Order: sequence, then structure tokens, then C-alpha cells
Amino acid sequence: MTTVDKSREIQVDAAQARQVAEEARESRWDRPSFGKELFLGRLRLDLIDPMPESPTSPEGEAFLERLREFCETKVDGRQIERDAWIPDEVINGLKDIGAFGIKIPAEYGGLGLPAVYYHRALMIVATTNPSIGALLSAHQSIGVPQPVKLFGTAEQKREFLPRCVREITAFLLTEPDVGSDPARLATSAVPSEDGRTYTLNGVKLWTTNGVLADLLVVLARVPRSEGHRGGLTAFVVEAGDDGITVENRNSFLGLRGIENGVTRLHDVVVPAENRIGREGDGLKIALTTLNAGRLSLPAMCAAAAKWCLLIAREWSAQRVQWGRPIGEHEAISDKISFIAATAFALEAVLEVSGRLADADRHDIRIEAALAKLYSSEMSWQIVDELVQIRGGRGYETADSLAARGERGVPVEQLLRDLRINRIFEGSSEIMRLLIAREAVDTHLSVAGDIIDPKADLSRKARAAARAGGFYARWLPTLVAGKGQLPGGFGAYGPLAEHLRFVERASRRIARQTFYGMSRWQADMEHRELFLGRIVDIGAELYAMSASCVYARSAGQEPSAVELADAFCRQARRRVETLFRRLWHNTDAPDRGLARKVLDGRYSWLEDGILDASSNGPWIAEAAPGPSQRKDLRRTVPRT
Repeated sequence: MTTVDKSREIQVDAAQARQVAEEARESRWDRPSFGKELFLGRLRLDLIDPMPESPTSPEGEAFLERLREFCETKVDGRQIERDAWIPDEVINGLKDIGAFGIKIPAEYGGLGLPAVYYHRALMIVATTNPSIGALLSAHQSIGVPQPVKLFGTAEQKREFLPRCVREITAFLLTEPDVGSDPARLATSAVPSEDGRTYTLNGVKLWTTNGVLADLLVVLARVPRSEGHRGGLTAFVVEAGDDGITVENRNSFLGLRGIENGVTRLHDVVVPAENRIGREGDGLKIALTTLNAGRLSLPAMCAAAAKWCLLIAREWSAQRVQWGRPIGEHEAISDKISFIAATAFALEAVLEVSGRLADADRHDIRIEAALAKLYSSEMSWQIVDELVQIRGGRGYETADSLAARGERGVPVEQLLRDLRINRIFEGSSEIMRLLIAREAVDTHLSVAGDIIDPKADLSRKARAAARAGGFYARWLPTLVAGKGQLPGGFGAYGPLAEHLRFVERASRRIARQTFYGMSRWQADMEHRELFLGRIVDIGAELYAMSASCVYARSAGQEPSAVELADAFCRQARRRVETLFRRLWHNTDAPDRGLARKVLDGRYSWLEDGILDASSNGPWIAEAAPGPSQRKDLRRTVPRT
């Protein structure tokens, strides 16, 4: 068990935590954003339609073909699941074909391919074994390549990016006592007197790729002192440096081949030239890196959804019950319809978001976050429905199925593997709060001193005058729009009615957000369930918009239009339910009940089971302490 030094904990209050988060977020909107406009009641389809041209590259196509052949002939995904281990020859083979340098510019030895090719590559490897997808995405989306490419100096790019083509990297942010509250990050980076080095001390948890990484990005706190700005700071660290110990290789419900561990840094000396950006910019670098890399998870979720559709179609057509294929029974056909329509939507969201990222004309922080949130939630629902369609065979392991002579379809494995995506790179709950913060940014900027408890009456009066002027101009635009015109969006043919719904719902969501701000003002940030529903509505509207635009890009191909139409009809029902639950819900009594649970009022309900604190069957004995454990770092012999 990893020990946590409580004496090193950073104590902050809620206001300090918010300040750290606010200082790190990207506060400017220099480029247009479809997502931001959507939450403000403006359906700006011109920002996504026509879709930016998909970059085509002979090198990209050749790479995807090499990758597909390699995965089909050289990788045994089932063996990775059994051994909980990606073989060295697979890792080195991926290096040989360039899979670790997909996004690294060609001038540094990488393939320099656009995001759409990166996403297609992840879809291929994720359907071979999702642990390979985690290996590649953790390296390229959040590992050393991305922050160095975005924020590194010319010297850092020349030094580290060529290495990242064949070396594995990891991103070390989370700590045993710190998850989504970076203000309490305890890992320290103390500068030397001459300013030439920093000494790092701390423990990092859930370090994906950290067990076998060659290079690390470490977020640590520099103390403020004379000549040092201080604050959370990012460093590139050599994984083999003295003082770095991998204390545990973590095991999980799914992704059994993932190399994720606990890393201790004890008096690790890092050259000052390995600092990325300025002191205090570490959290902004981390958040921007996550924003840029978030589309890797939607790519793997879309791949999983397409695979589920394949298995559902095959099984439902051949499995016969009561004289008919089960797919012809209404209870199953409903599930098949949901899987097919939603798989199309997830691909549409990925394709639209990926092309926006490649075009680099828009601010897509909201779109990328919505794509991550929506894809992780909906793909989980899809695979859950597939388990139900397959029945006992969905719950049985692939090896067990094969051992008794049936086709070994790893549905239960996919269920386990997909579950982490609702937690990875920002849990769904945190994602909703992050998106909500961006969605209400305009309102907070306008309200300003009105909701600031520290503002005096004169500042509040001036702020009220400014807010009055803004809302006098903005609120009338939410009364009527193109969605109320029978001929609105006629160019979309049978999909026009859905875009009219999106336009009306966009204005409605803006009105509801304004009502919430008016009612709760500064307390709005604590209305997490209200904000979460606002975000979920926005996610559905984005998916509907992307589906219609994606279907139209196929030249009104009938089958694409049919899928988009089916998805939008299903999504509209979900949206209406979410709107009703904004104001008609059990949020207040539920909060009260939760407080009573925490106070122990209902502890009697826990009677009749073994006491977990006495190491019952669900509680394992504590492992040896760090001082008794060897370094568990894994090295991959290079070929």
C-alpha cells in the first residue's frame, strides 16, 4: 500500500481552490466556438457546415494500412487480456511502424499526421485491444509530445520530440490525496540557489504508461521565493533518474494490459531547462494539453460502438427464439435501433470535432469536452445493451465461450474496458462542471461584481447597469428564431425538422441558464445537478447537429440520413426529459438525505453484513510499505 505523508498535504479552502482553477483556465475566446454559441441560444451551423475538408495524405493511408496489417497478424488481443501484459515485441513493432509518432511533426522524425488519421489509428488498435489504445493515447495525447509541442522551447522540441518517436512517455498529475482539486497538489519542486536545477519530491498515482516510460511530464509545486514566481509547474523528467521508483503496478476492472502505477519521486534533480513554460503555468499547460488530447477517447468509444453494432447485428440475425430471429422481436429491435443510431452519432461527433481540430480555425474546447463526455456515456450504454442482447453469452468470458466450442466474443471484456472512459481524463461529473463553467462564462463576465460578495455597493451598481444593457440586447434574441419557421433549414431535407428543434432548444437552454443565474447568482456553482442537466442537453444538441451535418456531407446518402433521423428522434426524447428535470426533480430532498447518510442516521441499514473494516471478504490485506518493495519499473528491450 502506498503511504501518504499527511504532513505534506496542502490545505486550501473553497475560494482558494476556485482561484487556482480560474487562473489556469483559458479565459479568452479569440476564435468562434460552435459549442459556446449553442449554450448562448445561437445555432451557428455555419461554423460546422460545410465540414472542414478531411485532410488526405498518402503517407497517412499507407500508415493505416501498415497498422491494420500489424494488428491483424502480429497482435493477439486475447493474449494481452489473459496475461495482463502487452508483449515487448508488440510495443517494439508499434514503434517500428511509427505508431508512437503519429502526431509528432515530420521535422522531428514523426509521421506528422492530422488528427483524423490519429483517431482512425486509435479505432484500429482499440478494437484489437483497448490497452494498446491507452498506451498510444496516453503517450501522444497527454504525455511528453503534446505539452512540448504546444509550450516547449525550440531547444526542448529538438531534444525531446525525436526521442518520443521511439520512447514511451507518461503524464504524472494525480496524487494519492489529490484528484480533481489541483490546488492541493503536494509534490514539490524546490529550486537550487543558483537556479540551475529543481529537486522534486512527491508521490504520483495512476500514472498511465508510468511503469515503462522513458520520459515523464511531472506537475509539481514550486515554492514562491525571491526570484521565483512559484506555483504549479510542469517538468520533463527522465524516468530512469536516481530517486524515481515505481512502487506498484496497478490492476483494474478493465484495461488489464495497461501499464499504470504509483511513482515516487525522492530528491530527483531536474535541470531548469527541462521546465516547460514558466513557473506557475503548469496547470494551464496540463488543462490545455487535456483539451487538445480529449478526442482520443471519443475515437476509441466510437470504435467500440461500431464493434457493438457488428456483434448485435450478427447475433440478432442468427439467434432464433419462438420461431423468429431475436432481432425481429420488439424488445430486441429497440436495442438494435439505439445501438445503430448512437454509433452513427458518435462517429459524426468524432468526425466533426476532429476536422475542426485539424482546421484550427475555431476554439473547440467545449466541443472536445462535449465529445468526451457524450461518447464515454453513450458507448457505455451501448455495450450494456449488447450484453443484454447476448444474454448469458454477453456475461461469459470469450475464453470460456471458446473452450466449449462457441465463438469467443469478448463482450464482457468490452464492458469492463469501456467503463474507465467515464473517469479517464476528467470524470463525467467533473467534465459537466468544466463545460458548465465555459457555458456560463458570458453570464459570469456580465454579472461580475453583482455576484461578488467582496464588491461594495458602488461596484455592484455599476455592474448592474452593464448587465442591464447586455441582457436588454440579448434576451429578445431568445424569443423567436429560425427554428419556428416551417421552411427553416430546408436544405437538410428530412433532417430539417430536427435542426429546427435544436435551434429552439438552444434558445430554451439559454433562457433556462439565465433563469438559474437570476435565481441562484453566486450560488449557481453549487447547483451541480442543474448545471449537469444543462450540459447534458447541450451534448445532445451538439450530437444532433453533428449527425445532421455528417449525414449531409455524405451527399444525402439515404442510409446516412436514416441513421441521423433515427438518432435525432431518440435524442429529442432525452432532451425533453432533461428539460423537465431542470425544475421538477428531487434534488433538494436528495441532498438532505445524503447529509443524513453521512451523519450516520441510517447506519442501521448496514447491519447483517460483515464489517468491511475487519478485512472481510471484499477487503484485501495491506501490501508491504514502500520501503519493503522493489522498484517495479518495466523496461522494454529495444530492437
